Amino acid sequence: MAKRRGGFPGMGGGMNMQGMMKQVQKMQEEMLKAQEEAEKQEFDVSVGGGAVKVRMNGKKELLEVKIEEDLLNPDDVDMLEDLILAAVNEVYRKTEAAIASSMEKVTGGLNIPGL
Repeated sequence: MAKRRGGFPGMGGGMNMQGMMKQVQKMQEEMLKAQEEAEKQEFDVSVGGGAVKVRMNGKKELLEVKIEEDLLNPDDVDMLEDLILAAVNEVYRKTEAAIASSMEKVTGGLNIPGL
């Protein structure tokens, strides 16, 4: 049986390690740029017909919470808490989805751990 030299099985003879490393480095640079762009974005969500609004940036930092004055009823704190939780969870999901989408554009859908 002939011994294989260099490269990786199934990658063809034209793919050398140096070329592959350049591609990986380029992808890393593109991913960093996409991450920086995503971190600059802001995401808004409102729940309860606009009664609670939240805004988060791409760094997943909560920037603003606005609550309609009508909701500030000491006899119905549970509803206000539920609306705030729903708004924060929704804006977090929206932010995560946008970041994942921008990373997928760079990676071409590759499943890279940690992204």
